[in-house]
Amino acid sequence: MARTLIDAGHETWCVGGAVRDALLGLAHLDWDLATAATPAQVRRLFARTIPVGLEFGTVGVLDREGRMHEVTTFRRDVKTDGRHAVVEFGASLDEDLARRDFTINAIAYDPIGRRLHDPFDGQGDLRRGVVRAVGAAEARMREDRLRALRAIRFAARFDFAIEQATWIAIVDSAPHLTRLSPERVKQELEKTMEQVQAPSVALRRWRDSGAFHALIPALSDVPDALLRAVDCVPRPGPAGRPLRKPLRFALLFSGLDGQQVERQLRALRFSNLDIASVSGLVDRWHRLGSALTTTLQSGTVPPDAELRRLAANVGRLHVGGFLRLCAARWAGNEAVRPAQWRALHRRLLGIAFRDPIAIADLAIDGDDLRQIGVQPGPAFGRILQGLLEHVLIDPTRNDRAILLSQARTLAASEA
Repeated sequence: MARTLIDAGHETWCVGGAVRDALLGLAHLDWDLATAATPAQVRRLFARTIPVGLEFGTVGVLDREGRMHEVTTFRRDVKTDGRHAVVEFGASLDEDLARRDFTINAIAYDPIGRRLHDPFDGQGDLRRGVVRAVGAAEARMREDRLRALRAIRFAARFDFAIEQATWIAIVDSAPHLTRLSPERVKQELEKTMEQVQAPSVALRRWRDSGAFHALIPALSDVPDALLRAVDCVPRPGPAGRPLRKPLRFALLFSGLDGQQVERQLRALRFSNLDIASVSGLVDRWHRLGSALTTTLQSGTVPPDAELRRLAANVGRLHVGGFLRLCAARWAGNEAVRPAQWRALHRRLLGIAFRDPIAIADLAIDGDDLRQIGVQPGPAFGRILQGLLEHVLIDPTRNDRAILLSQARTLAASEA
């Protein structure tokens, strides 16, 4: 792809995150190019292109495997509103690199000549483990307010420090972060949860810089204990383990109640599925987790009947997530020993998938109640719930004859 552009007489370099990650020894498949060719010239040179952002000089070019690579014309900013820039083409490579956010992202690589071009010592900052703005940090943040959040994410992802002038510019930029769209804020939070091994480092900087105060005021004073709990859930992988990201978000928001969490996530434009998953986890923690914590702190071992009732309230399919959230919250609680919650985890999961804990598990159903003369109505549900309570106390009672007898007793009390 680069050779095609170069052979056509257009200076072309690999730029961006792929160059940075390669220098760090990390795999990266999204190799993007910066070129002297205009978008129109790029589109004429390649058969399969996508107009990703022509006004910004970016054309998506599909390679043989169907992967898209962004090819962007050298450009300079004419003006910016703090999020979107008006650009002009005809810039040099150095001018193009000078408009980038951080030195570690302003390194260009010539794939034909196999040489690096690094006018801002990005390689030095990679060796030193520092995120530093290109040029004047305050100007870089003013050009694009998202850069403050990106700096925090990069520093946490690579376990880097943030250079002092860059950090001061991030703090100064915090009151202006409201210019960002909710979708962009959500995207940065999601990338942090997905890419960072220990998100508490990034989330603490969100709090300490004032980013949470500006963007999610309910998290302005989120305590360190909750941020450390987020680290207890492993980083979501590229595939599988779909509960890890919702768990990380649930722990972050677990100082709020379920309805508050729902409002916050809706304001950030999370999907209905994500909102239900995260707010459901938080709601179960507040309804059931606190009491369970008190029980374990007292050294009491919950009896099986109590665990069956807990599993019934949590829901069979949600027990695993609930226990993982509890374990993360208990990680910093010396009064709850790891051996305790590991034993609880084994017992509760075994009960949830072995014992009858839902109305659907009962040995009789609504048809059986109608056959003994129970008429559909409010009493119908109360009788079924009463039968479930009967079985939660002793699962051996989940027998058709026993339950029919109990149903008649309950129906008589309803008459």
